[in-house]
Amino acid sequence: MNLHWTNIQRKRLVELDADARTLAQTFENADQRNRAFQAWEKVRVSDHHHRLEALRSGSRQPRLCRLETALVKALVANGFVHVPTPVLMSRGLLAKMSITADHPLFDQVYWVDKDKCLRPMLAPHLYYVIRDLLRLWEKPIRIFDVGPCFRRETEGAKHAAEFTMLNLCEFGLPEEERRQRLEWLTALIMDQAGIDRYGLESETSAVYGPTVDVVSEDGLELGSAAMGPHPLDRAWSITDTWVGIGFGLERLLMAAEGGTNLSRFGRSIAYLDGIRLNI
Repeated sequence: MNLHWTNIQRKRLVELDADARTLAQTFENADQRNRAFQAWEKVRVSDHHHRLEALRSGSRQPRLCRLETALVKALVANGFVHVPTPVLMSRGLLAKMSITADHPLFDQVYWVDKDKCLRPMLAPHLYYVIRDLLRLWEKPIRIFDVGPCFRRETEGAKHAAEFTMLNLCEFGLPEEERRQRLEWLTALIMDQAGIDRYGLESETSAVYGPTVDVVSEDGLELGSAAMGPHPLDRAWSITDTWVGIGFGLERLLMAAEGGTNLSRFGRSIAYLDGIRLNI
């Protein structure tokens, strides 16, 4: 019978971002398996040392930071206003998004006290801001925010408890132009992330209902888009047409590089710019 990697070996392979083919490899006996593991680990550890030195002598910024900077610059250059919002979010704002005790997302929220939580998404704060900006500015109004969000996810290859979201929205454009505008904005973000191949698929969201998801060629969800007027708008007394898209930056990096381990690309004390530090 062919042998698979041991649990300890597999864990180390995942840490060093082994691809699916390597993880699925089988062996005739334990000696063959152990020799293959030692050879593979040696090559990967050497590669990680070189990458660490390249980071130190090169950009000195992890890709997550560079991507965030590039996205901010691109959106600002295209008329969007950066609206940095608080990490703490009130229970009342979540309720306006229909996220109450009986909602599937409610159990994933990190509560700080009975009335405040670490934000699981950016949209409620942007809704709060846009409600006033619609009174104060001429349309169209374009705003965005980018920063950490938190959910009690089961951490795995494609999920993390802390992740970085970009949420952009544009209010006041003609209803018949919403889909075209959504596609243009998606292309703008994909270009900055260095992703050439992706698709748009109709899906259903626990918060927004019908959505248009941005999906990599491997089927990884990179972002989710919605259009308004939308039933959620009523809680904010908003009646304008709009488009909005939320992207996970770590997932954009994962898709651009072809990685298999999301935790490599986020904020971490175990990785630096995707490079495992226990080498």
